[in-house]
Amino acid sequence: MDASIDLGVPRGVLESLPEEDDAAAEDMRRAVAGYRAALEAAIEAADDEGEAAEAAVDLLEHLEERMETYDEFVPELRAWGQSPIYAIAWRNLCAELSAQVYEVDWLAERIDRERNFRMVEDGIRFGKR
Repeated sequence: MDASIDLGVPRGVLESLPEEDDAAAEDMRRAVAGYRAALEAAIEAADDEGEAAEAAVDLLEHLEERMETYDEFVPELRAWGQSPIYAIAWRNLCAELSAQVYEVDWLAERIDRERNFRMVEDGIRFGKR
């Protein structure tokens, strides 16, 4: 189990940002570095691939929540006459990072198993109420 995960900010996301704003690109790079470091640390601390997949699914769920949040900002920003470009760029970054996590061959199958397990576990837990 290789703990090194290759996550990065895709060129397309960076190119979608206004040219004069290097701060947003740097913020994205820092965020991705933090996600990568946290995921690699969790994988390294994991006893097996199943635990590593749990950490990956935690990250994926976090990214999905962030995507939804940024997605909700778009119409709100437009309604206030503001450009939604940053919200769109961050939403797209989260989607791209999710795809990058799935590109890790040994992890992809385990992620699907963990997600299915969580779905069944939630269904059972919700069904008992």
